[in-house]
Amino acid sequence: MKYYLIAGERSGDLHAANLMRELKQQDPQAEFRAWGGDMMAAEGAELVHHYQEMAIMGFLEAATSILKFRGFLKECERDLQAWQPDVVILVDYAGFNMRVAKFAKAAGLKVFYYISPKIWAWNQSRGHKIKQLVDRMFVILPFEQEFYKRFEYKVDYIGNPTADVVADHQPSADFYQRNNLDPNRPIIAVLPGSRKQEIEEMLFEMTAIIPPFMDYQFIVAGVDNLDANYYANFERNNVRILFNQTYDILSHAKAAMVTSGTATLETALFDVPQVVCYRTSAVSYVISKAVIKVPYISLVNLIAEKEVVKELIQGEFNSRKLVQELKKITTDEAFIAKQKADYAELREKLGRNNAAKKAAELMVGYLK
Repeated sequence: MKYYLIAGERSGDLHAANLMRELKQQDPQAEFRAWGGDMMAAEGAELVHHYQEMAIMGFLEAATSILKFRGFLKECERDLQAWQPDVVILVDYAGFNMRVAKFAKAAGLKVFYYISPKIWAWNQSRGHKIKQLVDRMFVILPFEQEFYKRFEYKVDYIGNPTADVVADHQPSADFYQRNNLDPNRPIIAVLPGSRKQEIEEMLFEMTAIIPPFMDYQFIVAGVDNLDANYYANFERNNVRILFNQTYDILSHAKAAMVTSGTATLETALFDVPQVVCYRTSAVSYVISKAVIKVPYISLVNLIAEKEVVKELIQGEFNSRKLVQELKKITTDEAFIAKQKADYAELREKLGRNNAAKKAAELMVGYLK
């Protein structure tokens, strides 16, 4: 069968690639065409566009890029009509993918959604639209099944693919030696995100607080879809940039500063104490405050349904607060123990389900 996948960011590329690997096990004749990234290409997808061409964060930023997005959408529609897949598989990335779903449904194509868009956070009424446009929804967060029940829409809970990927990771035995790091100095992991726009908002602040933490090594998790020379602006004494080694960094870290997103959940699953950070443009923040319907922004707190990790958002994301919270997660043993106990509850809640395999089995079964 022919599978057309669309993932708009790095984490989507990872999870879509793992899904493709499992689909090939279920359907050896599978053909893949995609909007995605390097990992999907490595699994055999013919890429139409790389996700880095479409990486936008924030309401204002999306609005100013509307002509660019319309162009991508028209190209995607033409490509779908020409290729005529057996199914369109959308991976999160709601702004673009919901429009694709509308077109695909009208064109008579089957539409599956792997990893629900976070409509429970804002614009919850889109649940009605998803019910109309999406033939099968595969959710990865425990509370999403209950959310969709409000719309009398049955979804498949497949477990959490991030939990699977973290559990499968084998830390590099030569991590310190290979990267010329001091094994006697603890590591503070710095995860600023994967899009240039969010990194620019986060990384200068995250690396400006070094003086009180001279006994530590600050290791920034860089991504290779951005120019290495860009990261050189942040490298200095006590700050190293390591590319495409996020899981190894977290495997060896004592604490972490993390930009809100999937990385907060990954950090918790690695049992690393963290402080969550987020900043966007002033206009985007005002709009998001008005429309967001959930009490937290980090996946850790949302899944736990309580504050497990401190969230420093917008004005609170500053050097003074960052130093204060970082001291807690590096020196306050009682605070660290409580956060790790909450992490253990989180892991138990998510379980281990081999989500990609379960999703692939269900998808192929539904298509047949």
